Amino acid sequence: MRLKVTMFVMTVAVLFAGVAFAIPKGHAPLVFKNKMGNVTFTWQMHLNHGLSCPDCHVNLKPKTFTMQFGADKFTMQDIFAGKYCGACHKAGGRAFAPQGHCMNCHNNGSKLVNGELPK
Repeated sequence: MRLKVTMFVMTVAVLFAGVAFAIPKGHAPLVFKNKMGNVTFTWQMHLNHGLSCPDCHVNLKPKTFTMQFGADKFTMQDIFAGKYCGACHKAGGRAFAPQGHCMNCHNNGSKLVNGELPK
């Protein structure tokens, strides 16, 4: 009986963890104001590439993003050093390197089509 209760509690905990990391339907993109051009971050683009919330908010090394917009203060130097976005966005990384691709991010959202960069 004790094993059944433990298994039930574990199952419920896993289900609630999934809900906690779920992106609300229609969640608006984040817009980071920047003098080089605002950066529009969309969750959908990252989800389409196989990422989930814990990938950036829990598992990302060396630096994990907090869940509060604006709480993380980072610069392009941090990204070039492989922190924050730079953990994936780097030469040989999972995503395009920022060097030479400034307009992929600093585009004021104008290049996005349905939350994605055009192919």
